[in-house]
Amino acid sequence: MSITDQIPVIDADTHVIEPNDLWTSRMSQKKWGDRIPHIVWNDEYQTEVWLSGDQVIGVGSAWAAHAGGDKWYPELAQRMSDAIEATPAAIDPNLRLKLMDDYGVHAQVLYSNIFIFGGEYISRAASSAEDTELIGECTRAYNDFLTDYASTDPKRFIPVAVLPFWNLDQAIAEIKRVAGNGHKGIIFPQFPEFHGQPRLSDRHWDPLWAVAQDIGMSVNFHIGSGGASDPANILADDAGPAANVSARTSIFFIDNARTIANLTAGGICHRFPRLKFVSVESGASWVPFVLQSLDWMWRNSAAWKEHKDYLLPSEFFKRQIYACFFFEYGEPLDATISFIGPDSLLFETDYPHPASMAPGPATFATTPREYIESKLGHLPEPTLRKLLHDNAAALYHMD
Repeated sequence: MSITDQIPVIDADTHVIEPNDLWTSRMSQKKWGDRIPHIVWNDEYQTEVWLSGDQVIGVGSAWAAHAGGDKWYPELAQRMSDAIEATPAAIDPNLRLKLMDDYGVHAQVLYSNIFIFGGEYISRAASSAEDTELIGECTRAYNDFLTDYASTDPKRFIPVAVLPFWNLDQAIAEIKRVAGNGHKGIIFPQFPEFHGQPRLSDRHWDPLWAVAQDIGMSVNFHIGSGGASDPANILADDAGPAANVSARTSIFFIDNARTIANLTAGGICHRFPRLKFVSVESGASWVPFVLQSLDWMWRNSAAWKEHKDYLLPSEFFKRQIYACFFFEYGEPLDATISFIGPDSLLFETDYPHPASMAPGPATFATTPREYIESKLGHLPEPTLRKLLHDNAAALYHMD
């Protein structure tokens, strides 16, 4: 009997593909007209885009439905009709459940695309009162869509909500609202300052952290949500688009080092000791170095004098923060599990994104079931249960 037959695996990071009518079917045409985000074909970009009025606010979500397709990244689907034909399980929740069975995955935590990677759209919301109201309503409509999607099987789909974080009162109200609709956590930007907001460790956010802590909602920091911090290219142009996107994605994985520094050295973990945080789609093998470097500098500067009642950053991490891993294996991952401890790690696949653990003709990926058997099978059974199920089940309040 395989490991996945014995342990109900919880995949801590997957994405739901936003349908083209997500907002037009849920928002008032009378109130907003063509400012409601809607899909059109864009000749300049040669892809479907989300349009609000005459403003392009992001590419359509077809690109995100890449898993199992026959195109090598960064060549992506440009129309939702192409994505549905190539990867129907990425769109249809019932087909997705069947694929999860094939992959050896019991449950999935569900994340957005546009609200994580649509940095320009979100930044505009922070700078315009009219946009703030509009995108606030878009946020609520998205969370309601995700509630409906998860209702296909609420025991296997775990929704986490996006927030209108540019308006603190609205964000707090939305946390309370979605908690009553089955959402198990909230998504927060890695670097809110790049959206015109106070830094993550600023006490401006304390009322929001307090509500999340009281309700028991984890705060999830997904890579790529940094907005202006995300470089378009990090290599020279003549290195080629594929080399550039592969290098850029690898750098995204470790962006949450700054987030961990804010949470620990910035005092958030100290002020809110029961609040849980997740570094999502970030990988984990870099975390021991970051924690050791934070501890080293904390001890070798006057920081410990400024905050004598703080724990060390590594101690805060082990008490309150989780890191997600997927493709890692061997000595780096084993050492990470040993250093951090199995209580602070979550397994994920990133389905159905290009980097995801989903086999197909244009990827080297294997199924989660095969990865778990070949790369994690040597671990003790209690450790496996924590990594694959128990940690996520407790964090996301799964029955």
